[in-house]
Order: sequence, then structure tokens, then C-alpha cells
Amino acid sequence: MRFLIILVMLAVVGAGVVEWGAAAWDAPGLPAPSGNETVVMIKPHTRTHDIAAMFEKKGLIKSGLLFELDLRLRGLTGQLKAGEYAIPNRASLSAIAGILTSGKSIQHKLTAAEGLTSEMIWKLVQADKVLVGDAGPVPEEGTLLPETYLFTRGETRTGLLAQMAAAQQKFLRARWEARAANLPFKSMTEAVTLASIVEKETALPAERPHIAGLFINRLKVGMRLQSDPTIIYGLTRGYPLGRGIRASEIEGATPFNTYVIAGLPPTPIANPGKDAIAAVLNPQETDDLFFVATGKGGHVFSATISEHARNVAAFRAVERAAARQVQESERIAAPDVALPEASAPILPSANHAKAHRRRVRH
Repeated sequence: MRFLIILVMLAVVGAGVVEWGAAAWDAPGLPAPSGNETVVMIKPHTRTHDIAAMFEKKGLIKSGLLFELDLRLRGLTGQLKAGEYAIPNRASLSAIAGILTSGKSIQHKLTAAEGLTSEMIWKLVQADKVLVGDAGPVPEEGTLLPETYLFTRGETRTGLLAQMAAAQQKFLRARWEARAANLPFKSMTEAVTLASIVEKETALPAERPHIAGLFINRLKVGMRLQSDPTIIYGLTRGYPLGRGIRASEIEGATPFNTYVIAGLPPTPIANPGKDAIAAVLNPQETDDLFFVATGKGGHVFSATISEHARNVAAFRAVERAAARQVQESERIAAPDVALPEASAPILPSANHAKAHRRRVRH
């Protein structure tokens, strides 16, 4: 009889312990030591005991031993995944276990903007403090797809660059298969080369198909592309020039200067985005051969040299009006200071593709 009473008492105590354990498992946890969450890093092959002890040491749970016991009783020890996790304020033991078994590590991001050169993107990757390992050699120009890339702590720099290259190839192959007929280039590399020029010529996505169609027209009739960004790339490999382009540089022979060379440059001059690649492979149908800045952020297009000359004149008038406004504002700010007259703008030759940058004579 006494033995039976002891068994009943043990059963009652056991049931109470189980009920208490279940309540503790789902009860709100401790407040975060600072802020609304605590970031923890669990390295691969870390033992359950060490994980529980780390959580107790960081002030996220009251008892590492109880947490470890709960994990073992619930068969979760083999499901804990390495990674970097954000543990919310007052997370319960159940919530913490769910985070660790889900494997949903914190996502970091790196943005490679459209129009950056491969060296510029390589430097961004090399400087990122979350990525690991050396970035390796600079990828070939124009082989990376500009986008925002998500990654977890521990991702390698070479791995992220390889992901960018694979993303470009995937997008490019799909678009290449659906490209328009009778394009004046034979390879995907040539398409990317033209797309890189289109990318650098305008910041307006809506203009890219039109500019792509215009450049394709030029290639078809054997007209030089005459693109300013190709001059700059030949001088600085894509870094800002920091001044206007000199007349001597327009005429200066580099492998990339499309005012001098016929056809496309030997390589892309940047990494074009999806819109620029799509524009080149499916360009707008147009008769236009010329374009010039409007002075208001976009461009105006024309099919004839006479029409282009009128557009250039209109742009120069906008330039002169803007210069007068600057002079007037400076005169009002400092009325006792004599200001020199604005120098007359230098008109480009009639066959220049654009006139949106003032040339500085050498």
C-alpha cells in the first residue's frame, strides 16, 4: 500500500513538473540586454550544451541547463543550425528554439549599382566587413549583374562575385534567346558592350530603348558611336574625370574612344543593368541618329543633321540662360564685386552625337 502511495505521489509530482516545464517553455523570456533584439552567432558544430550556456551568459534565458534539457526532451538538439540570429526582446524558450531550428539567419546586403565598373564592384565586395576571404582577381569588365545581393555572415567574397557573374549570365541568356532580329552584333559580349554605353548615356530608364535603337542605327550605317563615356573610360577606366572633356581628348586615340574608332570598343565600359541589356536586345524602332541633352534631365532625338543642329542651338540657349541666372544670383549676393562675362560655349561639330557636356579646349 505504501509503495502504491509513493507511486501516485511521484506521478503527481511528475505531472506537475511536466506542466510547469510546458508553461516555462512558452512563457515570455527575459528582456534584451539592449535594444529590441540581441544578435548571436552560432558557429558550425557547436554543441547544444555550449549554445545553451552562451544564451544564459548573454542574458537571453534564465537557465541554460533548463533550456538544454527542454531541447533534448523535445528531440530538437539535432535540428539546431549554425548561423547569425536576431533574438527578439522577451523571446520564449519555444520561440528561441524555433529561430535556431529554422536556419533563417540574418540577411546582409550589398548593392552594386548599375554603371559601376567591375573594379568598383570588386572594391565594394573587398571592403565589406561581413564577407570573408579575399575577393581574388578583378572580374572582367561587364561580366557582373548590378543588383542588391543578400547573403549571410560567412559568405565568401569570391562566392558573392561568382553569384553576380552567374546572375548576369542567366539574365543575358534568356534575353539573348528572345532578342530582336537583324541586330548588328554577333555575340552576347558585344551586346553587353553596347548596353554598357547605353547605361552610361542616360539615367532615365524610359530613354534606354530609344538610345539603344539610335546607336544600333549608327552601327548599321557605319557611323561612329561618338559616346562621351567611352572617352572617359579610355582615360580613367570609368572613374569620374572631374572636369569637362578637352577637345584634344575627343580626338585622342584610345581603344575605347568611339569618336575615333569605328564600331564598338573592345570591351564593355561598365556593368550594365537589366534595363540597359533588355533595351539593346530589343531596341526601340527609330530613324534617329542624333541626340542632345534638353538641359532638364533628358534628351531630344533627331534623324537629320539639320534637326540636330536646331536641338543643339536650343540646348545652348538653355545653358546660357542658366549661366545668366547663376551670375545674377551671385551679383545679388555680392553686388560690389564685378563679375566677368560668361564665356561663349564651344559648339561641337555637326556630326557629334551629343552636346550636353561643355568641351574645354586643351
